[in-house]
Amino acid sequence: MRIMIVGAGMIGQHLSEKLSGEGQEVVLVDSDEKKLRRLERELNVMPVVGSGASPRVLEKAGIEQTDLFIAVTDSDEINLIACIISRQYKVKTRIARVRNEDFYAQGTSRVEKTLGIDLVISPDLAMTEEILRLITLSQAVEVAEFGHGQVDLLGYQAKAEHPCVGSTLAELRDLQNTYHFLVVAITRGETTIIPRGDDKVEVGDKLYLVARRPDVPLVEKLLFATTSRLPRRVFIIGGGTIGARVASQLEQLRIEVRLLEQDAKVCERLAEQLENTVVLNSDGLEAHDLLEEDIDQADLVIAVTNSDTTNILSSLLAKHHGAKKCITLISNPGFVPMLGKLGIDVPLSPRQVAANMILRYVRRDGGGRVVSVASLLGNDAEVVEMKVPDHDQFVDLPLKHLTFPYGSIVGAIMRGHQTIIPTGDTRLAPDDNLIIFFTSDAEQGVASLFDK
Repeated sequence: MRIMIVGAGMIGQHLSEKLSGEGQEVVLVDSDEKKLRRLERELNVMPVVGSGASPRVLEKAGIEQTDLFIAVTDSDEINLIACIISRQYKVKTRIARVRNEDFYAQGTSRVEKTLGIDLVISPDLAMTEEILRLITLSQAVEVAEFGHGQVDLLGYQAKAEHPCVGSTLAELRDLQNTYHFLVVAITRGETTIIPRGDDKVEVGDKLYLVARRPDVPLVEKLLFATTSRLPRRVFIIGGGTIGARVASQLEQLRIEVRLLEQDAKVCERLAEQLENTVVLNSDGLEAHDLLEEDIDQADLVIAVTNSDTTNILSSLLAKHHGAKKCITLISNPGFVPMLGKLGIDVPLSPRQVAANMILRYVRRDGGGRVVSVASLLGNDAEVVEMKVPDHDQFVDLPLKHLTFPYGSIVGAIMRGHQTIIPTGDTRLAPDDNLIIFFTSDAEQGVASLFDK
């Protein structure tokens, strides 16, 4: 498939890396020639210098032969104009990133229909949804849902007081028939391990497990001696689109919310919009202000300003004074590897959230076997939901007889409305959906799993 990406920012770079790594033909358009030359050296892409809103530039980039068009510059206008222009060349699928909230006033479906764009995504809306998922599953530090919400992939940080620490995977697997879960990976430092039976859970490990959604509370109780619950008191640092939307949603859940915003005019507007949220004119970096508002009793702090530095420092300050958990927005991916060592609980990347939405749509729209996909933050792993083809060789085939590449594992099987946490003896049926966790080294092997 020939894919044209307009915009070589963080989302464009991430998409280029993922899609070119899958063997797709990727053309990257941007007005920054220096950045394009660097990416040409690092990635397998064809660079084209110029504006994505220029028909001449798009023709030079080969728009007439393009199957998928993705516009993800920092300019809403350029993204929309570029997609509208691409319609003239009969591009099959068009995707645009749009930040302006006015486009979402009447719902994205109407915008998509009016402008002839197949998918309009808002990083701010996507981030809001991701934060709300993490608030609901408060013990987890990473969440991805599959099987239309029937199955969750959850990441948990192993602490000394957790019952699972010191247990081998074989010992945890013995509990599988009762509790319906499977540990699919362990991240230790910067290494992702697809665990074997004799691997032990250590303090500081991040455990990734797959569980049926109704079983999550029981599994949490078993492994971590606690269960997820809604927080009682939340601090939000940053009154932009994300902060305001999250505060509004938390009000509906009757959660006590304090929102800190540096801009006094924004504070006045938020105080009028939000009914029960306490809005404070502060940047979140003054310990005295935080302690005066009882930050030490906060169940959750959400730092979502436009500054990575402010988000990181305010989260560390809140944790130092007793806040139980922090969700921290990080735009620069270079910061992510060190955040766990600093004590940041949940780093969230707008780039990753937006790119995941696009990749999920692209792979599903491709007409192949991929139903859904999610990349995981801070490591080289992905999860994919893949359909078993209706071929005789896969009917009633035990899972252990399917040749999985090293570095991959099946976490669950979706069969209609039934969710199966499998063993090697579980037999496949046509149209089963397999939820497969894999490292980057196994990506090609997983992609070609059913090409027989």
